[in-house]
Amino acid sequence: MKFGTQLRTSLNKEWEFYYVDYDELKQLLKAGTANGQFSEKHEAAFVEALERELEKVASFCSIKGDELARRVQHCETSVDAVVKAAAEDGTEIDEGRFQAVEEEISRITTEVGELSKFIRLNYSGFLKILKKHDKHTSYVLKTMFMVRLNAKPFYKQSFDNLIIRLSKLYDTLRNGGKRAAAAPPSGSSQSFVRRTTKYWVHPDNVTEVKIHILKNLPVLVFKDKTGKDADPAISSIYFDNDSFDLYLGRIEKHEGAQAVRLRWYGNMDQNEIFVERKTHREDWTGETSVKARFAMKEKYVNAYLKGEYTMERTIQKLRERGLKSEKELQELETLSTEVQQTVAEKGLKPMVRTFYNRTAFQLPGDARVRISLDTELTMIREDNYGRPRSGDNWRRMDAGTIAPFTHLPEEDVCAFPYAILEVKLQTQHGTEAPQWVEELIRGHLVEEVPKFSKFIHGVATLLESRVSLLPFWLPQMDKDIRKPAPARPAITAGGEPRARRSKKSKISIGSDTSGEDRIDVVIDEGSSSSTRRRNTDEDADETAPLLGGGSQAASRQQPAQSPVAPGWFNGMGMGSIFQAPPAFTANGIPRQFNDKRIALPVRVEPKVFFANERTFLSWLHFCIVLGTLALGLLNFGDTVGQISGVIFSLVSLMFMLYALFLFQWRAHKIRTRDAGPYDDRVGPTVLVVILFLATITNFYLKFSQH
Repeated sequence: MKFGTQLRTSLNKEWEFYYVDYDELKQLLKAGTANGQFSEKHEAAFVEALERELEKVASFCSIKGDELARRVQHCETSVDAVVKAAAEDGTEIDEGRFQAVEEEISRITTEVGELSKFIRLNYSGFLKILKKHDKHTSYVLKTMFMVRLNAKPFYKQSFDNLIIRLSKLYDTLRNGGKRAAAAPPSGSSQSFVRRTTKYWVHPDNVTEVKIHILKNLPVLVFKDKTGKDADPAISSIYFDNDSFDLYLGRIEKHEGAQAVRLRWYGNMDQNEIFVERKTHREDWTGETSVKARFAMKEKYVNAYLKGEYTMERTIQKLRERGLKSEKELQELETLSTEVQQTVAEKGLKPMVRTFYNRTAFQLPGDARVRISLDTELTMIREDNYGRPRSGDNWRRMDAGTIAPFTHLPEEDVCAFPYAILEVKLQTQHGTEAPQWVEELIRGHLVEEVPKFSKFIHGVATLLESRVSLLPFWLPQMDKDIRKPAPARPAITAGGEPRARRSKKSKISIGSDTSGEDRIDVVIDEGSSSSTRRRNTDEDADETAPLLGGGSQAASRQQPAQSPVAPGWFNGMGMGSIFQAPPAFTANGIPRQFNDKRIALPVRVEPKVFFANERTFLSWLHFCIVLGTLALGLLNFGDTVGQISGVIFSLVSLMFMLYALFLFQWRAHKIRTRDAGPYDDRVGPTVLVVILFLATITNFYLKFSQH
């Protein structure tokens, strides 16, 4: 779809005259380039029109943003007044006034989402028309006009503060006038278990996703030790060795595969560092994957990694102060010792850093539904390959926590184009997730990516030349995950929905003309990183910044590239990758891409292991029967019987060894998720021939004796 058409079909009718007049600017370009002579007069007219459009858009964003902030403040004042009046009179909350406030909050929430789309659409329009101008004229305007855009940075407008305030209002209304308490600082628990489903969210949909969630879950605002709102930035240093054993274990989902990382919250000056270990457990084991961690002071980290420092003194202080139970202290001691031993035995060292700003949604004290949204996700190299980066330190000191890290070399940084949504649910057996969660994860706003890992993606993109196995989502990073939104009513000037006739979509998504599901898997062989894109489609959407990031990072945001190629798996969910895509052979074996294998997530059912055990026991049963007969002939038979007993005893032992080998061989292939085949055509044939010869020999000896 051409951008002009997309703009006309996507704009809010009530704000129609405040959008950038893309068609007029395009006509000015066509008029000047029609005869091949784009003069200074044409350039001046175009620049004047462009300045006028920028002023119009920026002014509207500023005025509308201030209006929404004032309306939110009015709602806060109204809610406080209702609650105060009820407390003074000792009466119930006035439900009528609360309902009026709730309707206004709903209108404000809708307009916040509309304003976010307005900003992104107009920013894309400016970049698109600048690209056309520089391509079809002899003047270079984009570099100069970006200075003007930075002077009127409407595209950097953050809605995080409004969203938090709206979340508090929704929570107050849900609780009948009571406001939830702030959460304690992050990372207070030492060990916990998570069941998480991960999704990608396109930057266009980040604000809308936040709005959908805050209507049902409040934003979980963390407080630091001083009582102020905690910085949403989270940084993690992942460790591995030169063989990338941890990376391979995690990507292939080996039983017991570990990931070791050091994490801190906020800026680089944080004194508290969390040492974390994630352990993968297969379903057939009956256990769940666990993340365990403990905190230590930053000044001890290097000594701890070298084995020169232990947690004994810290544990002793905690025991003397009675801050933790004896069981927790023993777990802490065991964990710290095991992590230290793993670092030493495997030769682990810093490899990749991940940085992002997190918005968490959860009812305080209620962990049944926990949702987090990570924006501005960036991977940074921490290794010392080629040149020193972290050196002898556990992390590099030149990176900081200011996205998008333009001060670092380009080859050291990989900006992820999407936000990461994690939905954590704890439901009773047989019960389903809340309906609003189902609507979110099955809607057009998110794209499910099973088993997505920031660590795996960072290694696969920044250190691709050093690994031979790539994650299954990497070949599709150039695809656009956006899906067509269902028809929805426009909003009036007051924010009320206005009914309008919906048009049926003529786009067939996820199926071809025969009605069969289809899927496309490609890989860019000309790039060292599949996430570094080049936009070759002139009519595709332009790049735009990732709005909706952390409140502290929003002011320093820079434009970031966004994928534009249409058709992420043709609109299908990531679960469709298990339907034998063309990038894989008929039996599911990954094809080679530049000598790189693509690792598919495979679920191994417990019955597969049990089937292998039953086969082994069946072989043993046969061996026991045969061995019993052989021993009987050996002990109580005549000369021929004794000779036959020896032969059949050897055959029985041979069958036992073969059964044991086959059992171990199949168990190994199942654990490593080998694509197969799992059958053995040679072994049974050889055993049948040997058993046949042993039987013939017994007959021959018996009849030759007479």
